Amino acid sequence: MTKSPSRRKDAAGSTRRCPAEWEPHRATWMAWPTDERLWGDHLEAARQEYVAFCRILARSSQGEPLELLVPSRHARAVAEERLAGLAVRYHEIPFGDVWVRDTGPVFVVGGRGRIEAVRFQFNGWGGKYCFPGDDRVAASIAAAAGCPLRETPLICEGGAIDVDGEGTCLTTTNCVLNRNRNPALDRARVEALLAEFLGVEKVVWLTGCLAGDHTDGHVDTLARFVRPGTVVCMRPATDSDPNREVLRAVARQLRAARDGRGRRLEVVEVPSPGLVETDEGGPAPASYLNFYIADHVVLVPVYGTPYDDEAVTAIGACFEDRPAVGVPSLHVLSGGGAWHCVTRQEPRLPGE
Repeated sequence: MTKSPSRRKDAAGSTRRCPAEWEPHRATWMAWPTDERLWGDHLEAARQEYVAFCRILARSSQGEPLELLVPSRHARAVAEERLAGLAVRYHEIPFGDVWVRDTGPVFVVGGRGRIEAVRFQFNGWGGKYCFPGDDRVAASIAAAAGCPLRETPLICEGGAIDVDGEGTCLTTTNCVLNRNRNPALDRARVEALLAEFLGVEKVVWLTGCLAGDHTDGHVDTLARFVRPGTVVCMRPATDSDPNREVLRAVARQLRAARDGRGRRLEVVEVPSPGLVETDEGGPAPASYLNFYIADHVVLVPVYGTPYDDEAVTAIGACFEDRPAVGVPSLHVLSGGGAWHCVTRQEPRLPGE
């Protein structure tokens, strides 16, 4: 018998739950890449990858609606031309960069069975990249979605957490407890805030960070839930993998963990991409785990490495109700992330 999702009461006595990404969506929020100063020579190629992603995500026969942020009328006109024929609604909302997973709100089911938006405090990934408009994106999306907004004092980004919909959350100590974000908070206080605002009952703390990752170790590059009780992580592609020790350590930590229901986690390993280089020749934070779980498909970033097909197949095997599709993302990666980083799902309530 399937247990009903757990609900956690906040300080005011209201119950709330953060749905898992595989639960039904009303829409997906994204932002159109426009700033040549940020993307440089990769801008046009990144846009082409975006278009390919959006055409899979928002195709009219099966796809889900796309809510797209554009910073200006000109940007909207460009996006409308490139995304013609898709179910897209445009919002002229200022933003700095496209990573709405981090700058946007986290949608939860609130105490009265309505969707609420939670805004983390945002400080530019620990003060590294502070772009005008990014700290207002969460509130703007909440207003456009017609959702009440709740603000938590926790400095965090959406890519730093992953939930199973039953009260368990994955995160990393080196990001959320980093002195560049929450120097005065300890694990207990962070857990209390996640419980109050997201309904989290159990936090699984991991330690690790991919080489070249400016987020200080977002968990959506290291480990992801694919169903309650089951997580996917990466194994080193080769002995020369730049993240060899980090990936092995993450797998060990996951195997030792239990979720909020007391279950030992089932751990599924997929290959890593191996070394993917930046323009400067260093390691880029390439991860197959930065996939996005849409209603009808799982969109997996691929990088043109020998491990792409194996990783997509292995991730697809984790989902019985939707296929996995590899979507080229090498140029999007030049900005520091991939498909999970540029998306934020808005849940759909039963009966909608």
